[in-house]
Amino acid sequence: MAIVNVTPDSFSDGGERLDTTQAIDDGLRFVLEGADIVDVGGESTRPGSQATPASEELRRVLPVVEALAKRDVVVSVDTRRAEVARACLEAGAKIVNDVSALRDDADLLPLLVRRRAPVVLMHRRGKSETMYEGPAYRDVVEDVRDFLVERGQVAEAAGIAHDDIAIDPGIGFGKTPAENLALIEGAQRLAASGYPVLIGSSRKGFIGRLTGIKEPGKRDPASVWLAVEAARLGASILRVHDVAGTRQALAVWAAMR
Repeated sequence: MAIVNVTPDSFSDGGERLDTTQAIDDGLRFVLEGADIVDVGGESTRPGSQATPASEELRRVLPVVEALAKRDVVVSVDTRRAEVARACLEAGAKIVNDVSALRDDADLLPLLVRRRAPVVLMHRRGKSETMYEGPAYRDVVEDVRDFLVERGQVAEAAGIAHDDIAIDPGIGFGKTPAENLALIEGAQRLAASGYPVLIGSSRKGFIGRLTGIKEPGKRDPASVWLAVEAARLGASILRVHDVAGTRQALAVWAAMR
């Protein structure tokens, strides 16, 4: 899953694709480099970020989603709002990637049921501005898995097919570096839930804290290594910035295996 953020404030690529044409070109390039899914997002959800009005989020993402879908790209829209998801699904998006696991907008779940749209449910403690507040985890893998299984069951009870649900432990969302690493190492335990696991560790801040690399764009070597390790440990979907590098590393890993 390739990341195409059309935001001014995302932690790594914010401001890079304020031009719609650039965003579309990047999405098409990522497909040529080996992406199976292009994830388009118009609202930064990094820790401490402020909410973006739905109208502005739509203005950013809709033309990109529409253009990529017309080129037969499998597009996921990274949104927590039913209004945005509805417009993007109508424009050709196939998947909704919701950082709130269907908790922020009560209208999103029934929309997905009506549209029979696949969804990614992500674990996030609190809101973007409060995710590091509150008690620590007892066992971060078990706690996150229990939350995601519960959200998956809610989605299924409402009418979303089991096979249309993936889960994301929310690397970097209210977790310490040690907890992020534990969740990647615990990918197989998460996958034992019966849902495919998405790992999105690319360029995250905890990599910077572990390596001393302050610029997110320079964290690709570690990001690629973590992606391969996540795949080895049971992840089915890898959400990445460096598509070509990740594909190359996965090819070598697959050959060795």
